[in-house]
Amino acid sequence: MSIDLPYALTAEVTHRCPLHCPYCSNPLELQQRENELTTDEWLSVLEQAADLGVAQVHFTGGEPLLRQDLELLVRRAREAELYINLITSGVGLTEQRIRQLADAGIDSVQLSVQAASANLADSISGFRSHELKRQAAQLIRASGLPLNMNVVLHRANLHQIEEIIELCVQWGAQRLELANAQYYGWALHNVQQLLPRREQLEQAEADYARARERFRNQIELLWILPDYYEPFPKPCMGGWGKLSLTVAPDGRVLPCTASSEIRSLSFENVKQRELAWIWNHSPSFNAFRGSDWMSEPCRSCDRRELDYGGCRCQAFLLTGDARSADPVCKWSPHRDTITNRIRSIENLDDREPTYAYRGR
Repeated sequence: MSIDLPYALTAEVTHRCPLHCPYCSNPLELQQRENELTTDEWLSVLEQAADLGVAQVHFTGGEPLLRQDLELLVRRAREAELYINLITSGVGLTEQRIRQLADAGIDSVQLSVQAASANLADSISGFRSHELKRQAAQLIRASGLPLNMNVVLHRANLHQIEEIIELCVQWGAQRLELANAQYYGWALHNVQQLLPRREQLEQAEADYARARERFRNQIELLWILPDYYEPFPKPCMGGWGKLSLTVAPDGRVLPCTASSEIRSLSFENVKQRELAWIWNHSPSFNAFRGSDWMSEPCRSCDRRELDYGGCRCQAFLLTGDARSADPVCKWSPHRDTITNRIRSIENLDDREPTYAYRGR
């Protein structure tokens, strides 16, 4: 089996974050500061990634701005001729910091937002951050860097989708990723509070279509499917170990940001192994490449080259077996785990939910 070169590296430089978002994709067991890779170790990772063929790096977390060596990492990525994207909450961004990051060679910034109104946004993030995000957007635009934005959509903010898009246009975003919540990590922990009812989602999709027409010449919009309500699963990261890799704060190398939750796998660490060896030869990266690992109904399914059997992380979290068909699939023998979850929220009211927050 031939192995493609990775296109992108997600560099999770820290799990530390000032926000406490209930849909955070970080694992429930967060890495502490003392376990984070050192500056020199991250510099080596970036050099190895470039040698491996990676074309772009996404610095994320947690909140990457909490790493005081971020500018050094950006500069090394620029020297390695990587495209550099910063994914941030914007909290802690100053005029001096964005200027230093721009001088170091950053190419674009992706800023998160939680809702259109400050009260709701601050309630979701567990921190008074909305105004700080507005100021961060202003600083990013003033620096001349492209501003992209993202919002995780769920029961509490779906009704504001048009207002969220309008807000991002006003703040000067070129691109907005509307990401319906994906249920891993803290999002799975809070699924009862986050999962919308079908009628809410249908209304939001209509609102999105209207807003897309209204703002079609002002902003690029990307709609991430809410796969619990889809008949077929989304492709697993374009294929397990096919397009990208993630380096966690402690140095473990993962096929995707959520895969550390697959407890049946052991992931190699850049402290002990070279990145190229991990990509090409590690048991974890080869576990679900191709289709030989598949069981029925995936093995004989005509869609196996389209969705690769769906999400391995979701399969493990909902069935206990990462080789199972993604329960989202209508042909999966575990589809009832999804339908039962949807039924369980049908009669919930819309009072302000109580979340379990990361860091609390």
